[in-house]
Amino acid sequence: MHSILVEDKPTQPSKVLCVGRNYLDHIAELNNAVPEQMVVFNKPSTAITNQLFAFHQETLHYEGEICFVVNNGKLSAVGIGLDLTKRSLQSKLKQQGLPWERAKAFDGSAVFSRFISLDNLNIDELEIELFINCVRVQRGGVKQMMYSPEVIINELKSYTTLCDGDVIMTGTPKGVGEVQQGDIFLGRLLHAGKTLIEIEWLAN
Repeated sequence: MHSILVEDKPTQPSKVLCVGRNYLDHIAELNNAVPEQMVVFNKPSTAITNQLFAFHQETLHYEGEICFVVNNGKLSAVGIGLDLTKRSLQSKLKQQGLPWERAKAFDGSAVFSRFISLDNLNIDELEIELFINCVRVQRGGVKQMMYSPEVIINELKSYTTLCDGDVIMTGTPKGVGEVQQGDIFLGRLLHAGKTLIEIEWLAN
């Protein structure tokens, strides 16, 4: 339960570590301020799923992300993730200066593809594409990130222990929006323009 597939081997992360506001175009999209330091938050292991839901107490928003698995304190595998967000609740919490967990860390809020080894891959050449009902809504890659994956993992290790199997979500490019029941999501992980992973989710 609450496991991911890393090279087709079930792995149970102890936690999911997430970076917010890592693409300038997404920051502008939500009218957020550019942060002075990395924005980070966690999701518990109970948030992990491979099913996509459109509703959890309120309508959910999708955020497509490049995600990494940690092993021996290093980035070892890569995949695609959807950070599901209760946007209305998140806005209310932000206005009150309160934590985001109720809007970000609920059960089923971390949707993942399988993960593949980073061996022989150049992290800087990784990109994600997300399509909904055959229309591309998001595309972004490591080269557009404010904080690279290596900078992210070093920042995380400066204050918390990264256990083998933990997942890092690196932030989302512009193009986020509502999940509608019945939508067909297609996610692609690209390396130098070549598709490494392709996954389809039907929103329930």
